[in-house]
Amino acid sequence: MHIVFVISWFAGLFYLPRLFVYHAQSEDTVSRERFKVMERKLYRGIMTPAMVLTLVTGVWMWLGYGVTGGWLHAKLACVALLIVYHEWLGALLRAFARDENRHSHVFYRWVNEAPLVLLVAIVVLVVVKPF
Repeated sequence: MHIVFVISWFAGLFYLPRLFVYHAQSEDTVSRERFKVMERKLYRGIMTPAMVLTLVTGVWMWLGYGVTGGWLHAKLACVALLIVYHEWLGALLRAFARDENRHSHVFYRWVNEAPLVLLVAIVVLVVVKPF
């Protein structure tokens, strides 16, 4: 079940910045209001619950299996960065909700790539266990 929560969280981490790209490009009020609703529902209804469930089931598995090693500390650091990234996306969402976006669609295209780096790092750490 843990993998379902992880996939749901990552789907949101990839999709929300893409919505920001489209929101930053929108020019009419109707579109901007529609993006605000979509972003809020994604963040509050899917991403945040998926993150919480990912963390809860991850800790449960960690404690249940007693996994140790230096790679685990590196993985946990990557997960901590993902949590910070998630919260930063929430701050960007709140800025859009107040119509105070200060960034271009190009900025959000780059923001969209950040979780990929952490995802690859986590997968490599879990599979290879380099230390």
